[in-house]
Amino acid sequence: MKIIAIGDIVGKSGINKFKIEVPKLVKDKNIDFVIVNGENAADGSGLSEKMFKELIENKANVVTMGNHTWGKKEIFNFIDDKRIIRPANYPKNNPGKGYRIYECKGKKIAVINLIGRVTMGVLSENPFLIARDIIDNIKNIVDIIVIDIHAEATAEKIALAYYLKGDATIIFGTHTHVQTADEKIMKNGTAYITDIGMTGPMDSIIGMNIESSIKRFETSLPEKYKVAEGEAMLNACIFEVDEIKNKVINIERVNL
Repeated sequence: MKIIAIGDIVGKSGINKFKIEVPKLVKDKNIDFVIVNGENAADGSGLSEKMFKELIENKANVVTMGNHTWGKKEIFNFIDDKRIIRPANYPKNNPGKGYRIYECKGKKIAVINLIGRVTMGVLSENPFLIARDIIDNIKNIVDIIVIDIHAEATAEKIALAYYLKGDATIIFGTHTHVQTADEKIMKNGTAYITDIGMTGPMDSIIGMNIESSIKRFETSLPEKYKVAEGEAMLNACIFEVDEIKNKVINIERVNL
């Protein structure tokens, strides 16, 4: 079985790149299950219902979110759709679900979305403890557990991987929009990468307009971020899972 995790969609160009490349990847690489982080899709903050439908119509099985989950009010119209999850360690009364269980090729795949707490500025519970509670509740009823940890701090992501090694099948990071080169299969069989990257404008500062981004650093004055324009790239990671042992046997980074 092959599971692909696609890096944060940024803006309309990211959606268009997804629509062009992902159906081809699914066919050419024999992908069985598609996960994509969509929290930056709508103008860099949030996800519109139209964009959500476009992702689903173009092979996405589940859309994960992050610190911009509530960036567009219309999210409340579809946050309960079974194909979208938001961080599980958001306050308990928040709408939506932090994990869901899907079926693919006779396997039950649990996808868990978490948000980090280091420099994220988002009210959330401890992602380590929430992840442990979820896994303890589902580990006997699922075959594969996949975690999207949406976090800024590299150390927090790596620490989570060691904390959950052997319990989670796949742990991948999102949020920083820069693909890392540290993919590995840990001793207990958990596959890990710190960040899978971004799907959005190539000539940009993590998807945002270069001039407005530089101005923020240059002047320290508030400057509204704008999504960059132009040609887009797609970052992703393909995890090949042994269907007998339910363990990852190969990791392939994708840069298009």
